[in-house]
Amino acid sequence: MNAVRVLEYFGCEVHYHQNQTCCGQPAFNAGFWPEAQEVAEKFIGEFNNDRYVVVLSSSCTGMIKNFYADLFQNSSLQNTWKQIKKNTFEFVDFLVNVLKVDTSTMRFDASITYHDACSALRECNIYEEPRKLLKPIQGIDWRDLENNRTCCGFGGTFAAKYEPISVGMGDQKCIEAEKTGAEFLVSSDLSCLLHLKAYLENKNSPMKVLHIADILVEGIR
Repeated sequence: MNAVRVLEYFGCEVHYHQNQTCCGQPAFNAGFWPEAQEVAEKFIGEFNNDRYVVVLSSSCTGMIKNFYADLFQNSSLQNTWKQIKKNTFEFVDFLVNVLKVDTSTMRFDASITYHDACSALRECNIYEEPRKLLKPIQGIDWRDLENNRTCCGFGGTFAAKYEPISVGMGDQKCIEAEKTGAEFLVSSDLSCLLHLKAYLENKNSPMKVLHIADILVEGIR
């Protein structure tokens, strides 16, 4: 809802498809490609229009824009997917590169450090965009996160299949975040935040996690 409020603030008319479900990524990553294609076909049917598709998770964005190519190669839906691909943007990417928003009049009085999701970096080529959104906001004390290009350890099914490794990676990421002394650990990817929030809460850390939309919505109130 915060993302919707932010988009509307910047002039968008937001439509939410009530029947939408998963993009198919979990099944795809687990090797169940026929099942993933069935879900992806549902997605294509629901978003087959000329509107922008704004996605709140870069892993889903990467799935739609990159890996649907494997599912729909030589398919009758290939051209439809290609059009949807052109219209699909991760939330931060959309704000910066399509809407070209100015956040310099916003305010958020807190110290933050930023975690770059693997899918944002490697699948969507998003790095400067969150910094362009957050750094101009008045009151933000930006603190660089060491090794910010290193995975947090979630990785979808990776966290279930390789739990000890996932926990160790999450531990290292949270240690580095806490070293900054920031009040909030911020990211644009919900799955990373779910993983990191659970770890911080488990160790009774005072650091909180926020999605970038949570900060932006505070700036427009």
